[in-house]
Amino acid sequence: MSARIASIAAVLLALTASTALAQSKDTLTIDLPNDAATLDPHLQWNTDSYSIYRNIFDNLLTRDVKGEIVPQIAKSWKYVDDKTLEFQIRDDVTFQDGTKLTAEDVAFSINRIIDPKLKSPQLSQFDQIAKAEAVSPTVVKMTTKSPYPALLAQLVKLSIVPKAYVEKVGDQEFNLKPLGSGPYKMANWQKGVQTELEAYGSYWRAKPPFQKVVFRTVPDVSTRIADLKTGKADLVRDVPPDQAESIKSDSNSQVLSVPTERIGYLFINAQGGVTKDVRVRQAIAYAIDRQALVEALLEGYGKPVEVLGAEPVFGYTDKIKGYEYNLDKAKELVKAAGAEGATVEFLTSPAYSRATVEAIQQMVNEAGLKVEISSSDQATFLKRRQGDPANAGGLAFGAWSCACQDVDGVIFPLFRTGSIWAKYSNEKFDAAVDKARVILDQKERLKLYEQAYQVLKDDVPGMGLYQAYALYGAAKKLKWQPTANEAMFVMDMSWQQ
Repeated sequence: MSARIASIAAVLLALTASTALAQSKDTLTIDLPNDAATLDPHLQWNTDSYSIYRNIFDNLLTRDVKGEIVPQIAKSWKYVDDKTLEFQIRDDVTFQDGTKLTAEDVAFSINRIIDPKLKSPQLSQFDQIAKAEAVSPTVVKMTTKSPYPALLAQLVKLSIVPKAYVEKVGDQEFNLKPLGSGPYKMANWQKGVQTELEAYGSYWRAKPPFQKVVFRTVPDVSTRIADLKTGKADLVRDVPPDQAESIKSDSNSQVLSVPTERIGYLFINAQGGVTKDVRVRQAIAYAIDRQALVEALLEGYGKPVEVLGAEPVFGYTDKIKGYEYNLDKAKELVKAAGAEGATVEFLTSPAYSRATVEAIQQMVNEAGLKVEISSSDQATFLKRRQGDPANAGGLAFGAWSCACQDVDGVIFPLFRTGSIWAKYSNEKFDAAVDKARVILDQKERLKLYEQAYQVLKDDVPGMGLYQAYALYGAAKKLKWQPTANEAMFVMDMSWQQ
């Protein structure tokens, strides 16, 4: 009997060892379309940068797979009054150099991102915060300039950085050698090539699922897909819809997709060049066939929108209708503006679908304008897009997500007077979005956003094209459920037989 038990035990031990071996994977390799523009989480948050640095840092709050706001570095929070919020900070978290994370680091992170001297492109989404202070090693008190209904939604994006380290090395060095409290720490950043992360063994939540994560810069989509099929990559971002079937047909690969809050949109410069004329901007809007773009280029992985917003976003409305496709009307407006044959520069980068950009170019050309595409690397594109109107081009395609699921993070930074993204100014629009971000009554906020969307329709400083679906190619053995806010958290991934 004992021999039989021993035999069974031996078999079970062998099976356990076999399963562990089958599930173990030392290095996860991810192909991204572009290199990170920055690894300082308080600067750019374009998707490729965010995909990397979000694994190096923890945020104050986060969202779960259902989209609910849940604790991360903050264990809990409570409103003291309409403008004061207190956060209880975890006391079991260390940064990747072994130093303890405290309320001082949280307060420093908040005050850093709202400091105009940092010149953060994220500033407009946090500028309702007046200050933060540590009242004890585990309590942070945050004060806002007014009641701010989108505050918690915005704070899910606030990464906590180490005060002592940032002050010691300075902002420039911190960007090159970031240090956080997240599950992975910086090992090596070969700019334009790849970023290597290593598991942080003392991570407070759990053991990271992979010892190493390599984010490779692979601009060519066919190369990314070939990497996936040959096993050189385990996960690839930004799969074009017309390549999805190719991945599905590969026995070792799978397609992962989810509707997101991201909006494909067209920026139209209202303060520079021929597009300063509202008739030209309206003509461009009439010339765009949104349904055709979705059917021809997205192949079911997206749907047209009437405004610059989508259903997962609070404040989205279906009451304001966009411009219908009407090429004759577009031509009439171009002619009335005396703009026939006028050149319009169209900014883009490899981060965006070239097929989509060229389709829009063709549609606008048919209205009587001459669209010239100017493509650059993502960092240069962002610098121009966020720069002065004279150098920002006439058009630019964008894929906007605030990762906050609130319109305050969408149309406010894109169009509010003074925003680095806005090449547009309208007092009526400003009044509506300003008021909407300081009242707590949700019904009133929705009415104000309807007013703001109507102004945007009339002035056309940009237009929503479609709600984007995130589309990834993944190895069959990678288990991961993408979310609407497109957070590429390696901690949520696992490798299985």
